[in-house]
Amino acid sequence: METSPVLFLMASLVVIVAPGPDNVLVLTRGISQGRRAAMVSAAGASVGLVCHSLFAAAGLSALLAQSAVAFAVVKYAGAAYLIYLGARTLMSREGFAVSGGEGAVRLRSVFAQGVVSNVMNPKIAVFFLAYLPQFADPASGGMAPQLLLLGLAFALCTWIVFSLLGYFSGALGDKLARRPRLADGLRWLTGGVFVALGLRLALPERG
Repeated sequence: METSPVLFLMASLVVIVAPGPDNVLVLTRGISQGRRAAMVSAAGASVGLVCHSLFAAAGLSALLAQSAVAFAVVKYAGAAYLIYLGARTLMSREGFAVSGGEGAVRLRSVFAQGVVSNVMNPKIAVFFLAYLPQFADPASGGMAPQLLLLGLAFALCTWIVFSLLGYFSGALGDKLARRPRLADGLRWLTGGVFVALGLRLALPERG
């Protein structure tokens, strides 16, 4: 069954703009650390989706979905990582400026955190496994290349949408960064979001 690329694009945009951990994280980065950090975080999250595209094409997502033990290990490792990042942020008394030489190091860290937080989320692997095949054509043969192409297209759409979100939320963050008294509150906001995302990943689904 052949599926229209336009339908895939529209469905993907609906999924991407729906409130979720990734766009909440990018939004929080923008508000707390400014435009550059938000857009770098958006790029990191998108690269994480590229990794999941490779996993889906290689069949690793199916293996993860079928193994309760593997799913749990990745799930709790990812949750622990997010909670660790949140706790470290809450305990840090440093500011959130990301400009200058030290800023380059921090931006690399922001990027890596975006990648790892997505790669270590097994729910994304299961989502790709359920979502992408709906737009593939088994009659064309070669499901793996189709899944990879669809996953990369989804990651590209995510990068575009999240970059726009990061740009506009970062404009607000840049203004807030000029008010030193807000730095402590922004630190608590960022750390709290990391911890909340980690707990959300670790807790069982309702229903």
